[in-house]
Amino acid sequence: MRKRRARAGPGAGRMSAEQKASAADAALESRRAVDPVLLDMRELTLITDYFVICQGTSSVHIRALADAVMEALEEQGVRPDGIEGYQEARWILLDYGDVIVHIFAEEARAFYDLERLWSDAPRMARPAGG
Repeated sequence: MRKRRARAGPGAGRMSAEQKASAADAALESRRAVDPVLLDMRELTLITDYFVICQGTSSVHIRALADAVMEALEEQGVRPDGIEGYQEARWILLDYGDVIVHIFAEEARAFYDLERLWSDAPRMARPAGG
């Protein structure tokens, strides 16, 4: 069973999982993430409510995408419970408990193919232009 850490800061208790997923998506869009997808996982697994999946074009771009998400959510007082893969920047995972952000290099995204693995998950609507 996963332990969820209390989050401090203004707005920490006020952001729903959907708001976090949307904020992460907006941050990724602002840094030109490639093919972002939001999956609603609530009916399929207990591990999280939403997956936000995208890819970057280089290790520098992938780290910049992760930084953008962390900065956007930090502004709302929300910090990740865990960060994996930041140094290697082939698959960065930002774990916000009820939202997990996956930022891939193109080859890693194709190999792990989370969209196919979780193909039963409904895709959340993204804002026009996103």
